[in-house]
Amino acid sequence: MVRDGDDAPDFTAPLANGDIEGFTLADHLDNGPVVLAFFPGAFSRVCTGEMRTIDERLDVYDAVGATVYGVSVDSPFALNAFREDNDLDFAFISDANREIIKEYDVSMDFEEMGLYGFAQRAVFVIDDDGEVTYAWIGEPSTEPDYDEVEAAAEAAAGTAA
Repeated sequence: MVRDGDDAPDFTAPLANGDIEGFTLADHLDNGPVVLAFFPGAFSRVCTGEMRTIDERLDVYDAVGATVYGVSVDSPFALNAFREDNDLDFAFISDANREIIKEYDVSMDFEEMGLYGFAQRAVFVIDDDGEVTYAWIGEPSTEPDYDEVEAAAEAAAGTAA
């Protein structure tokens, strides 16, 4: 399991930002802290609420130079539709091959529904050296402590009060 102080596993995956582009984590670390918000699935109730809440608070991340990315196993096409339907202003990383959730050890199943290999709800803050400075892993129905995540992004940016 990826924890505070670990090197963040690097990856390359499709980025859904209105278009579809390639995204490699290492290429974005020099731009300030990266926040990876893993969630089980687009268009579900709790996931939609979580992503909308993050979107409403993007100014906090922008102010410290942090960039937020949602991460799920949904296709980049579904993630773009999710962004558009919910008017979300940040990009999403498609882990349709389920490689990122394995690397970060946040894969989970909904056995009672016969569904396997989804992203567990989790948030990782990664500083510009590629170190995980904050790791939170929750249950499918829980949301992160948004104030705590924002404080972790501020600390990773070196702007904490």
